[in-house]
Amino acid sequence: MINLEVPRKFRGFVNQAHQVAAEMLRPNSRKYDLAEHAYPKELDMLAAMVDGLSASGAGSGAGATGVRQAEDNGDDGKVRNGSHLSSVLSIMEMCWGDVGLLLSMPRQGLGNSAIASVADAEQHKRFDGLWAGMAITEPGTGSDSANIETTAVRDGDDYVLNGEKIFVTAGDRCDAVVVWATLDKSLGREAIKSFVVTKGTPGMTVERLEHKLGIRASDTATIRFESCRVPAANLLGSPDIDTGKGFAGVMQTFDNTRPLVAAMAVGCARASLELTRDLLKDAGVEVDYDRPAALQSSAAATYLAMEADWEAAYLLTLQAAWMADNGKPNSLEASMAKAKAGRVGNDITLRCVELAGSVGYSEHELLEKWARDSKILDIFEGTQQIQQLIVARRILGKSSAELR
Repeated sequence: MINLEVPRKFRGFVNQAHQVAAEMLRPNSRKYDLAEHAYPKELDMLAAMVDGLSASGAGSGAGATGVRQAEDNGDDGKVRNGSHLSSVLSIMEMCWGDVGLLLSMPRQGLGNSAIASVADAEQHKRFDGLWAGMAITEPGTGSDSANIETTAVRDGDDYVLNGEKIFVTAGDRCDAVVVWATLDKSLGREAIKSFVVTKGTPGMTVERLEHKLGIRASDTATIRFESCRVPAANLLGSPDIDTGKGFAGVMQTFDNTRPLVAAMAVGCARASLELTRDLLKDAGVEVDYDRPAALQSSAAATYLAMEADWEAAYLLTLQAAWMADNGKPNSLEASMAKAKAGRVGNDITLRCVELAGSVGYSEHELLEKWARDSKILDIFEGTQQIQQLIVARRILGKSSAELR
């Protein structure tokens, strides 16, 4: 049974993450929002500290690299609070500080989570310490990852990749990217596999960096692959095309990464709520938790409604992570958490800007930045619409062909 309190063994680590967010990330938030594409050098020291904590076991479950496949299925009846829950809790705190800077941290990319999710023991060891971005989205493919056009053709001990990927987070700074490609277009989604492609591999080119609405501290790249040879050993998971499981195996990555993105939205929204409450108090608006919302000012009632939405997103995120730790299938819950947190995170940050008026819209406070940053959290790792579609399919028992 899930316990809604932060597990005792994680409290020290979560407090450390909050302290880092307060003392390092938030003070540099505006600086790197204005200096788009400039690398935040302050993060090198922070990344080294996180690596040290993880190596010692004191910070097990830090960020994306903490996500691991369940070592057992949890059938012994014991409740586990493991790396998935630890990861979402730490990410919430870090994104309370700054989402863009969290996404810029070395070795904490979503590609790292993909490796942690599906790599075998030998690959875990070989790719340890690698900073990996995630390359899924392509021009013209829309939100359906099954329509991927990038190809991977076996040639001896290598695969030859051809195609173009867009919106690759940390695509310029990372050491490698996890690339989704199809082994055979005629077989559809079942033939899609993921490959670890290290930077500097001949045929891999970073074409450009995108200018963005938010998360400007994080670089977002377009990458082209032209006759790019990748060792066959860099294919994550089984190289066999299984028509019963092929695409599902790759999609397991999302079951781990979607709760992480939900946690980002929860952390950013919490920052907005806390600052807005202080600003309302300074303006003489008190939020009274002992009185019905209908008997309070419009601003206070709006704030209470936002807090309720935030609480739902927070609990759904914890549930998805907890289920993964305990070996329970969480595809439905991961999509529910991502859908709820992505939507309400953006709604909350925008509404906080409105409640704060001119102060919220100006650069005097970080509210306007959080509103910009939060939008991407409703888009990447599966858009709001895709998440709702996945949830509907799961609840109704429909296939992707039956419910589009």
